[in-house]
Amino acid sequence: MHTLIYWLLSALALWLVAQIVPGIKLRGYGTALLATIVIAIVNVVVGWPLKFLTIPLTIITLGLFLLILNAFLLKLASIFVPGFSIQGFLPAFFGSIVLTILRYVLRYMVFGGYDRYHLWRY
Repeated sequence: MHTLIYWLLSALALWLVAQIVPGIKLRGYGTALLATIVIAIVNVVVGWPLKFLTIPLTIITLGLFLLILNAFLLKLASIFVPGFSIQGFLPAFFGSIVLTILRYVLRYMVFGGYDRYHLWRY
């Protein structure tokens, strides 16, 4: 049940990003649900190996390279979902930042400060 709620909140966050960030187009909430699944798959299949391989670059840039990598992964996910498009790198860059913030805020609003996947309370 917890995973289903996370999925719905992530789709809502993606839909909100499409409303906020110019250059990101999303056909509807159903497309956001599908895109959220594809984003998760892309993050597992491509994201984790890339993050592992770029650890030295991430350390040198004090973690800022992860912002670029997340934008690339979001743009890559948009290629596989009809009705979800990102026009250029800057919308992907800002979209990934806004998406991360919105996911956090929505999860905090729904679950309060407690998340069973983390060991601390806010």
